Amino acid sequence: MGERVCFVLQVRADRVEEYRRRHAEVWPEMRDALRSAGWRNYSLFLADDGRLVGYLECDDFEACRAAMDATEVNARWQAEMAALFELGGEHADRVMRPLPEIFHLD
Repeated sequence: MGERVCFVLQVRADRVEEYRRRHAEVWPEMRDALRSAGWRNYSLFLADDGRLVGYLECDDFEACRAAMDATEVNARWQAEMAALFELGGEHADRVMRPLPEIFHLD
């Protein structure tokens, strides 16, 4: 079956609209790289206060993250997005930590 992964990050409150706008136009090559790296059913949810919740399904999260890290498009995307997060300059994909799953209906 694989893994279900949920994570939480914080977008800077003054950059929420820009974050939404950029994700309405995710580069096709970034979408292709995510799919090729094994990210499935990937969704992001963003509250007005900047709380970002991400969800994806994959076979092995660490392997999928490593596959993305090896792509040039991810390096460009992360560099452009870093200023939108409250991460002290770190790239979001390097600090996202899956939340432990405690219940699943099925």
